[in-house]
Amino acid sequence: MPTIKANNPSLTSWIQVPKNSDFPIQNIPFGIFSYQGGTPRACTRIGDTVIDLSVLVEQGYLNNLRLPDASVFHAETLNDFIALGKPFWRKTRDLLSSLFQKENDTLQKDKETQKLAFYNIKDVQMHLPVHIGDYTDFYSSKEHATNVGSMFRDPKNALLPNWLHLPVGYHGRASSIVVSGTPIHRPKGQVKPADAEKPYFTPTKLLDFELEVAFIIGKETELGESISTAEAEDYIFGLVLFNDWSARDIQQWEYVPLGPFLAKNFASTISPWIVTLDALEPFRVASPKQKPEVLDYLKFKGKKSYDINLEVYLKPDNAKKETLICQSNFKYMYWNMCQQLAHHTINGCNVRVGDMCASGTISGKEPNSYGSMLELTWKGTKPLKLADGSERKFIEDGDTVIIRGFAEKDGVRIGFGECEGKILPAK
Repeated sequence: MPTIKANNPSLTSWIQVPKNSDFPIQNIPFGIFSYQGGTPRACTRIGDTVIDLSVLVEQGYLNNLRLPDASVFHAETLNDFIALGKPFWRKTRDLLSSLFQKENDTLQKDKETQKLAFYNIKDVQMHLPVHIGDYTDFYSSKEHATNVGSMFRDPKNALLPNWLHLPVGYHGRASSIVVSGTPIHRPKGQVKPADAEKPYFTPTKLLDFELEVAFIIGKETELGESISTAEAEDYIFGLVLFNDWSARDIQQWEYVPLGPFLAKNFASTISPWIVTLDALEPFRVASPKQKPEVLDYLKFKGKKSYDINLEVYLKPDNAKKETLICQSNFKYMYWNMCQQLAHHTINGCNVRVGDMCASGTISGKEPNSYGSMLELTWKGTKPLKLADGSERKFIEDGDTVIIRGFAEKDGVRIGFGECEGKILPAK
């Protein structure tokens, strides 16, 4: 692995970075923003400053990239930039890092370009960073799968026979993935509680979040091609935080025999900033030991998991304080991203730039690390006490769920910002 210049922990920026910011100079994430209703375009972020990449192109600051198409940063999604490939992603981060370093006064002295390109995060609107053609959701946390199996099946045989042999997943709905800050209406559907003679139609009473991380495909394959675990990282552009909203009562009635449908496809929320795999390189850790031994196409070498702290907060409507309800970590995943992508494509399924693959709910061994209300309240039998004195078994109308995530090492904190959604009453 070549040294990534932009990751140097000693770097500092002439752009102000607040203490404990998710966005130091070592991050250089990518997103899409607009200002006062203008056209969405590509950006990056240092501290609380959003930097318009289309302006930097126009002013000649990115000439050294020798982009085959300079319009990629004027596009309303990042797909065209991502399609340029990993060497361009890395060169772009390195060049931007150089421009923002304290020792480089080129852009630092150019106040006119700063006026055109720099915005405070509070003054802009963030958009979905990519056009998502397809979306797959995995089910890759052993602790989560064990908890759910224990609740709904036999605690002694919580995992289904296939679970330890392959990364279970299903094809989700891309059209209802929304960016952080988008309100979500409570979904409606059929439910059939255990004590009901027949199903009935109702807004869900058991609305839940699922704490997940999603990766974004950065390189296409042809139909019939497969991606090996050794190649997988070349096909992953970066990560976002992901909330897989779930209606548990609808799910319980509908999921046999083909899996989730209306219980999941009403909405998923992602954070707006894509943090590149390159930026997360310093935070690699070993994956959990897998037993029994996996088939050859799922074997891998090296550290393929990432030490990313994950937190979930719940804030009732009009409450002054949010309550921390979950502390988990991306490194808990039993099946890592390389295995997920290798399995996804082993049958020849093609992938396209912008496709999204979510991890599945990320739970740890301790009760406070469970990544859903279903687990945290153990199917509603152990209500959570919130900071305002109220209790929750599941999510109520007016509640806001906020997911935050960050990696920290050698004095550098690389984060994702927030993945936030407020629940509105059913329409």
